[in-house]
Amino acid sequence: MGRGSRKSARARVWTRWIAPLVVAATTIGAAHAATSVKMALTFDDLPTHSALPPDVSRIDVAGRLLAAFHDAGTGPVYGFVNGVGEEREPDSVGVLSLWRAAGHPLGNHTWSHMGLNTNSLADWEADLVRNEPLLQRQMGREDWHWLRYPFLSEGETPEKHVAARKLLKAHGYRIASVTMSFGDYAWNEPYARCMAKGDAAAVASLEDSYLKAAKDSLDYSRGLSATLYGRDIPYVLLMHAGAFDARMMPRLLKLYRDNGVTFVSLQEAERDRFYAADFKTQATSIPTSLEEAMKAKGLPVPKLDLPFADLDKMCR
Repeated sequence: MGRGSRKSARARVWTRWIAPLVVAATTIGAAHAATSVKMALTFDDLPTHSALPPDVSRIDVAGRLLAAFHDAGTGPVYGFVNGVGEEREPDSVGVLSLWRAAGHPLGNHTWSHMGLNTNSLADWEADLVRNEPLLQRQMGREDWHWLRYPFLSEGETPEKHVAARKLLKAHGYRIASVTMSFGDYAWNEPYARCMAKGDAAAVASLEDSYLKAAKDSLDYSRGLSATLYGRDIPYVLLMHAGAFDARMMPRLLKLYRDNGVTFVSLQEAERDRFYAADFKTQATSIPTSLEEAMKAKGLPVPKLDLPFADLDKMCR
């Protein structure tokens, strides 16, 4: 592509997605009426997650997600970045700028989505630090020192767990824990396959199962919190920036709002005492998930049934 064509492509991206969102960013943090359920939205694997259906770009995915956030008045939504995505898919360059132009922050998910449990602490630290120049460029003077552990792996031994926390403290990081997830990532590849085959019935089935899983997960996490604390903690929802997530986001956010959810920032959610361990560097028995909290109290952890096996078979 020549220089003129690249400039033209960038201009189209700006006109279609970024310019309207720059205006929208001024109102994106508006206050909402309080309800009994607070939720912070967080998205992993920016700028590239999973397969794409035909004729859909990473810019399209980001634009649709951001438009849904704006329309639902979510406030700031953290996107956790794997910088290697821009190297592997040059067409994804622009996603992070789009995210920032809409007023949303970015955090660290390591450069290559490196799991702490299966790599040395030194290699993992290097991967973490490699991501920082990209985050610094995008965030400027705003704080980007939140970490989402890849695979939610915090170290396979107590010693490594503590060493990693001390390392993160030295680098100025706080941990973004997860207290709600329905495995949304599992719908993105089947969606790409089904769209490539033109199987509208299968896509409709994916839509139904996605929303059911989200509602089941909401009820599940609320049930655990009620059992443990007799209240709703502010939940931190783990999502992924995939093509099916983008398709479903308006309906998903409406589902949450219809069930009494008010969207809050990650910072506000993590001020709750449940997340105290996310700010500790010494050895601690404080759990970082609701399931761990149940186990710590000797309570049985109920099973959340999700249709992963069925999804894997679709449109093969």
